[in-house]
This record gives sequence, C-alpha cells and structure tokens, in this order.
Amino acid sequence: MTKLIVVEDHALVREGLVQTLRQIEEGVEIFAVADSMGANSLLEQEYQFDLMVLDLGLPGLDGLSCLRTFRQQYAAMPVVILSAYDDANTVSKAMKFGAAAFVPKTCSSDRLLTVLREVLAGEIVAPDALLSANVSDVSRHKPVGAQSKPSDFGLSKRQAEVLGLMARGKSNRDIATLLGLTEGTVKIHLTAIFKVLGVASRTQAMVVVARRGIRL
Repeated sequence: MTKLIVVEDHALVREGLVQTLRQIEEGVEIFAVADSMGANSLLEQEYQFDLMVLDLGLPGLDGLSCLRTFRQQYAAMPVVILSAYDDANTVSKAMKFGAAAFVPKTCSSDRLLTVLREVLAGEIVAPDALLSANVSDVSRHKPVGAQSKPSDFGLSKRQAEVLGLMARGKSNRDIATLLGLTEGTVKIHLTAIFKVLGVASRTQAMVVVARRGIRL
C-alpha cells in the first residue's frame, strides 16, 4: 500500500491536497502535517513512506532546509516540491538539494497527479513550466547529485565563464563588463550555450545546469 506524507502549513491547501492525492490509486494512505516538526515526528514513527509532498513556504525551518535534511536522513524517500515560488533560483536550489520533482502551485490537479505517479515509478521530473521538450529529454533521467564539467558538453572556457556569471544572476551588460567583452559578443556566447544545452532561455538553462550537475 502506497503511503504519502504532505507537509503544508495552510490548512485549507493541506486538506485540498489530501483530497486530490487520494486519486493517485485505490487504498493510498496519506498523512498530512503543517511543519517540519510534524514531518519529523511522523518519519520517526513510520519510516516506510513512499513519497513526500513538501511546500517551501513553511514556518520555522524553511522548505529548502527541510528538503536538504530529509534527503540526507531518508535518502530512499523521494520528495516532490509543491511551491508558489517557482523562479529559476528556487527551482535550481530545490533540484540541487535532491528534489525528485518541482511542481508550481499554479499547475492543475491532473498535472500534479501525473508528476507524482511518475516519481513513484522512479523518475526524476523537472518543472515543465520552465522547460522545453528538449530540456526535459536531456535532464529528466539524470541521477540527482551527478556532476559534470562544462567541457563535457562541448562548452569552451569562455562559454563556461559566461554561463557561470549568468547562473549568478548577472545581466548581459554585467557579464560584458566583468569579462571585458561587448554585449554583442556575450549574446553570441549565450546563443551558442543555449544551443549546446538544448534550451531557449536563461531559465531553462539554469534548470539544466541544476539537473545535470554542471560545475561552474
């Protein structure tokens, strides 16, 4: 029998999630708590949970810190992040910390159920709101924690420098100034980087960097 744990501090959202998750399969058991303390208490009592759905905006210990802790202590239990915060930086951190999937709260119930079923089947699912089909293809089955060098993807040293600065949130102008390049040259490098990674935007590139463990 499948056992799920939901960690969500808003009661109405938590109750709605429980009702939605009952549709995953017949006989599924769902345990719901409001914070990390409640989750720890449940996990200590019942280790054999098949999956955790974790909100990031928790009181006290934040969701990313919880994710990191749970992945360290319960490595066999996949954690799916469900969050209203779906910016590239948050997604990147969550995937680096070991999330099996990142689902924005704006997604439909059907999409959430699909993602959870895929994770229960052993897959790593990237947030399709931020990914193109190409990104999903290259990143979906990459083992969490795997590390790669930019050169493994055919990126030059200069392209790796540009990608690294982009990952730090630098604008094209900032990158040009820091590397002594023109903005036009930076754009040329970015076009080449996007082509290599199979993406169409900075956001998609950052998700691939996180999922493929590219060291910058």
